[in-house]
Amino acid sequence: MQSTFCLKSLTLSPMACYPSLPSFSVLALCTLIAAAPAAAVDSFPFKLPEKKPDRPLSEAMNRLYDQYDAPAPEWSELYTNFKFTRLQGFDYHHDDGTISRRDPSKVILANGRFYVWYTHRQTATPPQGAARGTDTIPSSDWDLAEIWYATSTDGFTWAEQGVAVPRPPKPQVGWRSVCTPDILVWKGKYYLYYQGFMQMSGTRGDDCPVAVSVADSPDGPWTPANKIVIPNGAPGEWDQYSIHDPYPLVYRGKIYLYYKSDSNGRPFPVRMWGLATADDPLGPFTKCPLNPVMNSGHETTLFPFKQGIAALASHNGMEHNSIQFSLDGINFHVAANTGLMPIAAGPYIPDAFTDTKDGRGITWGLSHFTNAGTRETWHSILGRFDCDLSQDVHDPLMKRTDLGEAPEVFFAQSLTREERARVEKAARDALGK
Repeated sequence: MQSTFCLKSLTLSPMACYPSLPSFSVLALCTLIAAAPAAAVDSFPFKLPEKKPDRPLSEAMNRLYDQYDAPAPEWSELYTNFKFTRLQGFDYHHDDGTISRRDPSKVILANGRFYVWYTHRQTATPPQGAARGTDTIPSSDWDLAEIWYATSTDGFTWAEQGVAVPRPPKPQVGWRSVCTPDILVWKGKYYLYYQGFMQMSGTRGDDCPVAVSVADSPDGPWTPANKIVIPNGAPGEWDQYSIHDPYPLVYRGKIYLYYKSDSNGRPFPVRMWGLATADDPLGPFTKCPLNPVMNSGHETTLFPFKQGIAALASHNGMEHNSIQFSLDGINFHVAANTGLMPIAAGPYIPDAFTDTKDGRGITWGLSHFTNAGTRETWHSILGRFDCDLSQDVHDPLMKRTDLGEAPEVFFAQSLTREERARVEKAARDALGK
């Protein structure tokens, strides 16, 4: 190691290695060192080991082997990039903001076709904010919404089938809006869990509990249970105001229902996930004493993987843009980091309800894009994502990390008017102008 350093230094200056010696002494010493046999050094190998090497490692290299699913993305079954496709079959009324589709459920296969449920808003105007919202004018994109469903034979072209769960009459749970559904298949019956708003969205932290409707067929009819399945937390608890994005899986013989809540208040709300379990789809559900079980991620997305459960933490939180894993469905750790993740992903999970002991993973699903239209025509659209988070698919292109996004992807994240004014003033101050 010393001879290599010294010879590289001589390229710049003969005095770089030993400035206290005369030039001829430096040259002679380095020549002798270079000619001597190199000492055996226990350095890190050129080929990245698949298993953690038995040698001293830096904190970064220890983390690489101890925390992640594998030390390289190409070897990891819990790393993927994501690819997106526009869906066919949905009409958005010329993108004028009066029709919105968002928050897709998990995709299931039944009766020879794929099914998905989602939030559907069809109102006279686009969202106008809580101050201008009325019984017919929505305050937000998910206000005055119903739960609709669609079917497909290929996952790319969808046929909308209409309403599954309408808003019930006041004062029943969800009279203001029903949205953000997810599906459970349990003992031959179908259960749709969803958020039931009993006040206009935006008035106080999107206050809503979880409700459920039941059917014998994915095509309905759906019968509401007319009760709160998972209540908000007590005053002062992290989930006191909201139980969002209910997401059921069958795991260890029970129903594991994950949810998101907003805590901390404005202007910096903290989004975290909780877990409630039950032996029956209608409850009672018991909240996990270790809640919250995920410190990052917005809409809940999870799937059985091997002996445990994997989760997609898209945006929000210190561990956003990560894929996480837990052997017990409670204690999650980051298994891989990625980017450009699907938002509100509803994957197709063939073994979501089988109580599998060897979850096979996911390869596709639906997600939403909430920035369709302009500020005046705000609405959301559904799209398809594909990935390789599967034990049965090995797509090397989906393991790449050097994707090279187009400049427009970056320039779309531009400074606000206020930010531009601030940095221009800082530049003027630095120049003394």
